[in-house]
Amino acid sequence: MVASARSVLRQTETGTPGNGTATPGVGPEELAEFAPTLVRWAWFLLGATVVLLVGLLVVEPLISRAVRRRNRGNPTVQDAIARYVRVLVVAVAVVVGAGMAGLANVLTSSALVVAAATLAVGVAAQTVVGSLVSGLVLVFDPEFSVGDYIEWEGGEGTVEAITLRVTRVENPDGALVTVPNTVLTSGAITRPFGRGRYRVVERVGVDYADDPERATEILESVARGLDGVAERPEPVAFVDELADGVVQLRAHFWLEDPRQQEVFEARSAFTRRVRRRFDEADITISPASEHELRGRIAVDDDR
Repeated sequence: MVASARSVLRQTETGTPGNGTATPGVGPEELAEFAPTLVRWAWFLLGATVVLLVGLLVVEPLISRAVRRRNRGNPTVQDAIARYVRVLVVAVAVVVGAGMAGLANVLTSSALVVAAATLAVGVAAQTVVGSLVSGLVLVFDPEFSVGDYIEWEGGEGTVEAITLRVTRVENPDGALVTVPNTVLTSGAITRPFGRGRYRVVERVGVDYADDPERATEILESVARGLDGVAERPEPVAFVDELADGVVQLRAHFWLEDPRQQEVFEARSAFTRRVRRRFDEADITISPASEHELRGRIAVDDDR
């Protein structure tokens, strides 16, 4: 009976006679073969987890907060930036995890394929990619934000929205203009308002017979009486040019941090008050040009 048990145990270890195969066992040697793979996966998970935690809990909230502060009325950009940051964090986590797991050779061997694919995609969509990059530049530009009034070659208006591909601007006529971001980043952009003081320049022509000193005093007085005009530097008016038939006067005054509408209102109020004060002082504004004509008039009287 003992011999029979030993025979069965021997068959179990060596395999069943006649089939030519051995039944593998699970023992310390077999587990040792899987140990390097398990360690490699553990390092991969550790590296990827650390990058994901830092990226999603620290980096992404910081970037989203900065974008939200710069684009308060533009949730489109806020969501898009947050989405791209998450995708980038996941990609970095995979790369870092693979590097810690010793799989850098796999990444290196596939670098040529990745580079070729990237080149093909870049050539096919270079306009879109350029707009996306330009959008990121505009989003993080502290001097460019929603609500700013801007001027660029080809138009002007108030920025309504900044997306990753285009910027939407409302022009002075109320029309919504969609401008590719590459147009704005490749040219000069002027931001006349929203940077503190704004200088208003007004020109007025008076008759040569009028007193220019009195006229400039009126211009300065009217400018000082407008709402929102800065005390320093003080409004100033002077004779700018002795033109044909008129004396050109120019007045300068500064407004404290105005918006576009406030500048229009200040100019309109200045013009109305100057007209009224000049009428009271009997000063002629922009008189018609007078020309001396010389010659002879011939009358043909054949009747």
